[in-house]
Formats: sequence, C-alpha cells, structure tokens
Amino acid sequence: MHPWLHFKTITKHKLMVMRYCFRIGLYKQGLLHDLSKYSPAEFLVGCKYYQGTRSPNNAEREDIGVSTAWLHHKGRNKHHYEHWVDYAINDPEHVIMGARMPRRYVAEMVMDRISASRTYLGDAYDNHQPLEYFLKSKPKLWFVHPQTKKELEGLLRILSDKGEDKALWYIKNVYLKKGKK
Repeated sequence: MHPWLHFKTITKHKLMVMRYCFRIGLYKQGLLHDLSKYSPAEFLVGCKYYQGTRSPNNAEREDIGVSTAWLHHKGRNKHHYEHWVDYAINDPEHVIMGARMPRRYVAEMVMDRISASRTYLGDAYDNHQPLEYFLKSKPKLWFVHPQTKKELEGLLRILSDKGEDKALWYIKNVYLKKGKK
C-alpha cells in the first residue's frame, strides 16, 4: 500500500488539469475534475496498485481481470469517452455505441491527456506523446462516436504539430466557441 505516493500523484495530476482547464476557460470543470479519485472505491484501489509510472487501474486489471476503480471512475467523469457509451437501438451490427461528446468534455479530455502524460513521463514528456498514445489505441475505439474521435485527434494533432500554447489558444478561442453557436 502506498497511500501517500498515490495521493501525491493524483493530486499533482488533478491540479495540473485544473490549471489547463482554467487556461481554456473551463473553470467549473477544472475545479471538479477527477474528484472521484479521492473516493474509497477508487482511492483504496489506487493505493494497493500504485506504481508511479502508470495508472494503477492497469495493474488491477492484470491482477483480477477488471478494474473496479475504472468502472467507478468512468461512470462519474464525463471527460472520458467511455462515459458516453449506451445501447445501440438502430444499429444492427453493434449492441453498444458511443454518443457524441459535448465539446467542453472533449476539451477537458485533452487537458487530462496532456496532464496524465506529463505526470507519468515527467521530464521525458513532449507534445507528441498525447497524440501517440491516442493513435495506439485508435483501432480499438470502434465504440467511440466518429465525430468525437475526429475532434479529439484533431486537437491532439494541433498540440503535436503547433505546440501547447497554440493548441490551448485554439481550443479556447475557436473549438469551444464553435460549440456554443
């Protein structure tokens, strides 16, 4: 058990996401981001499986075949595309499908991905990693709404190609403004 190390890691991540969300104008989301990680259902599992270099949810999955902490987390945090999965009633090929995410949650997801990469990679972080992480998992994301996938990848490409300041400016001044029209 590593309660102090886990607490420091999730708090560092949460504060970093909060600062990024504030920079793009998502103040409430920044304040509320990932509060469920402090609940017993997530925190105790995180302490047990803490490693410091990756999410403890993966270690829990490897140990017992499922991450109970993740199931709790994704159901309470709208910045994860897994939160937006529902039954497909008009799609004969799929039992489940992804609903389109509102732009403010896609933007928060980008802030979350930047912060997670920075937290776990430390000084080895660069602006390409969040996109690379997404591209590795993209073939498995059949359940994510196509527009959500397109928007997420587009924002991560801006981060990778143009840098953090330009990506944050674009998200705040263009991407989130389009969603309000």
